Amino acid sequence: MPDRGGDSPAPLDAVVVGAGFAGMYMLHRLRGLGMRARAFEAGSGVGGTWYWNRYPGARCDVESMQYSYQFCDALQRDWEWSERYAAQPEILRYADHVADRFDLRRDIAFDTRVAAAAFDDAAGLWTVETARGERVRARFCVMATGCLSAANRPEFPGIEDYRGAMWHTGRWPREGVDFAGMRVGVIGTGSSAIQSIPVIAEQARALTVFQRTPNYSIPARNRPLGAAEAREIKANYPALRALARKLHAGLVIRYNPASARAAGEEERRREYEARWREGGLGFAAAFKDLLTDPEANATAAEFVRAKIRETVTDPEVARLLSPRGVIGCKRLCVDTGYYATFNRPNVALVDVNAAPIERLTAAGLRTGGREFALDAIVFATGFDAMTGALRRIDIRGAGGRRLRDKWRDGPRAYLGLMSEGFPNLFTITGPGSPSVLANMILCIEQHVDWIADCLDAMRDRDLVRIAPRRDAEDAWCAHASDVAEGSLRASCSSWYVGANVPGKPRVFMPYIGGFPEYAAKCAEVAARGYEGFELAPPGPTSDRAAIAPPSRIV
Repeated sequence: MPDRGGDSPAPLDAVVVGAGFAGMYMLHRLRGLGMRARAFEAGSGVGGTWYWNRYPGARCDVESMQYSYQFCDALQRDWEWSERYAAQPEILRYADHVADRFDLRRDIAFDTRVAAAAFDDAAGLWTVETARGERVRARFCVMATGCLSAANRPEFPGIEDYRGAMWHTGRWPREGVDFAGMRVGVIGTGSSAIQSIPVIAEQARALTVFQRTPNYSIPARNRPLGAAEAREIKANYPALRALARKLHAGLVIRYNPASARAAGEEERRREYEARWREGGLGFAAAFKDLLTDPEANATAAEFVRAKIRETVTDPEVARLLSPRGVIGCKRLCVDTGYYATFNRPNVALVDVNAAPIERLTAAGLRTGGREFALDAIVFATGFDAMTGALRRIDIRGAGGRRLRDKWRDGPRAYLGLMSEGFPNLFTITGPGSPSVLANMILCIEQHVDWIADCLDAMRDRDLVRIAPRRDAEDAWCAHASDVAEGSLRASCSSWYVGANVPGKPRVFMPYIGGFPEYAAKCAEVAARGYEGFELAPPGPTSDRAAIAPPSRIV
């Protein structure tokens, strides 16, 4: 691919694709190594997921004091969170603060979507091309594209005929939306719908929710974060962070080592009630066997269904809102007033599992032979998770091999960090790593630190190329699959396996073995000289002078 005007005049050490929490920290670490790096970001600002997901009620389901960077002690002590669970605007302000504090924007090209990346075998360089045709070369390419960044909007028949407004929760307009006086339809009942429906219902003239599959949701019990509570947490941050790294999901929540199956009915009820009052994702840790034993899981599932029946006054609506399968198989949702919203006179629920959506019309939507007049439609239909953003970029590795072709039957990667046949291409929180099953920022920092340490070690040894071996990748994929088989999480159709995207291969994508085990494996691989990877010095045909040894920053 020839260079064009405006390109970097000389190859960089690294290109980072994305400027969310992963891309920002990667850029910071690369600078700390004295490497010349540039980041490309499709949005007009930093924040990634929290830049795009501005829908009403958008809020993190991990407590704010844990959903934050820990690489800089001054940063985590200086920043003040206002709520137990931070809302999207506050998280975006935090991302902006980080970008400003570490002067990251000067090396980020905003409003720039990466269209392609190709590896030049002879030169040992990646050429990254933007949608505008700009091209830049770099020794290393780091994909910080996010696990939930490729919006999934089903192409319903007649979508081009609809005359009303349409929005996807993952691509919400920056100026916001005023639903006053509108007849609104929300398609989907996943996490973004569960957060946005109560807020939209308070504004809209009428709200119709089109549900295919009901989801389990636990009250968030959100509240203001008092100054004294925040001071206490900050005073204990070192111990809190160290404990989190030892826990399965990288989160400090109250884990109960008892078995739900072995417990008596009264003991189970007390524990579930306590977790319900406490709120949040800790409900899934009420007993140790909820995600491994179907009978134990059934006790938690029935408890939540009983809460839905207690909350929703119409028995038929309560029945439709009650999931029938495993709780925790799909990502557990956290809400504020979701089920009670269906008691409002302006809210209706339509079961599109029994009568699928036939088409959009000029005036609205038709399902089950009935047409619904809608002024606006909100697609709360989620994402092409974990692989979607990568597959939408034309990535070509050694010999011109396309990543989307290699991943035709499902993603394959070693440790979720690199894929065989794609030298010097790293993925942050990629498939085969804990990512979406754990505290994302902790996972991001672990991945970025591993990559940065790897590049530093390569420089010390005068190595310029790294790629996983096929046998190592095969062994890791087999291990990840075996571990998933032992969990109920892999037993249903969810976005973890790509079930929400038509035609996507059904593979359980995140690593379910737990953050501590995964981090220990990554550390072991590095300690053994990057076991499972092939590393090479400059070859006779490579451009040894293309990347001048960067100076270290002390």
